[in-house]
Amino acid sequence: MPNATTVRKNQDLRVAHTAEDFVEANGIQLCWDSFGDRTHPALILIMGMGAQMVGWDDEFCAQLASRGFRVIRFDNRDVGKSTWLHGAGVPDVTRAMMRAWMRWPVTAPYVLDDMALDVIGLMDALGIERAHVVGASMGGTIAQVMSIRHPERMLSMTSIMSTTGDPDLPKPHPTATTAVMRPMPSKLEDYVERYVDTYRVLRLGHFPEEEERDRIRAARNHSRGINSAGGARHLVAILASGSRKNALRQVVVPTLVIHGDLDPLVPLAAGLETAQCVPGAEMMIVEGMGHTMPKALWPQLIARIAGVAERAL
Repeated sequence: MPNATTVRKNQDLRVAHTAEDFVEANGIQLCWDSFGDRTHPALILIMGMGAQMVGWDDEFCAQLASRGFRVIRFDNRDVGKSTWLHGAGVPDVTRAMMRAWMRWPVTAPYVLDDMALDVIGLMDALGIERAHVVGASMGGTIAQVMSIRHPERMLSMTSIMSTTGDPDLPKPHPTATTAVMRPMPSKLEDYVERYVDTYRVLRLGHFPEEEERDRIRAARNHSRGINSAGGARHLVAILASGSRKNALRQVVVPTLVIHGDLDPLVPLAAGLETAQCVPGAEMMIVEGMGHTMPKALWPQLIARIAGVAERAL
């Protein structure tokens, strides 16, 4: 656990922020940090495919923590500073996608159930019995698996721009698929430009003020380590895990589903189906939002995330 010397103060919100640390969880090492008072209810943020924990901006985390939560973010396996599974090999993503679309079995080095157990292992290591769990994109699918397999460890679930995995749902827009499937350059300058262009596509050109923030995010990602093979393994894990549509009907965890009406990568229909499947789920459709969470939308996103969590306490 971080000691007192690792705690800093956010100058605007005066929220404690611990330095990055590491725990052993589910047989691997996970990198994590936290915002807020450690005695407050835990709220765990899970990022999406190939994305690092710093995809949850420091300021976003601090604002959420100021609502009375201990906000914890971490690098999923195979990204950032958490364990990279080099021995698992690089999957044939195109073949896996074709098999999934044909409804044939997909094999993978690990699946979403394993990644959900990573989160449970993180909670165990940090001494957290139950937590609010918020996931974005693939992170939302991991949160869904937790609500199905490990409801006793959850206080609430928020699934953002995610899906049930139902193969009958509308497919991503081709431009979005192309943008996220392109190999990321290793050179810093090229990586930053590719990252900015990818997120411009995922926002459909909206919120242009985010581009400068994207440059900062990209440089931070690059400095922490880029593992393209890990992103490929994430995608195959999603495809191999199949549909949660029926299992979600048994979920008892208080649930909020957030989705942008313009999402080109995970169309709105996926979010609507998620909310329809989970009994009593709240549905929040965010006008003008694509497959990103721009700063201009943070106030309404944070208010609703905090709202469902507060009601679940």
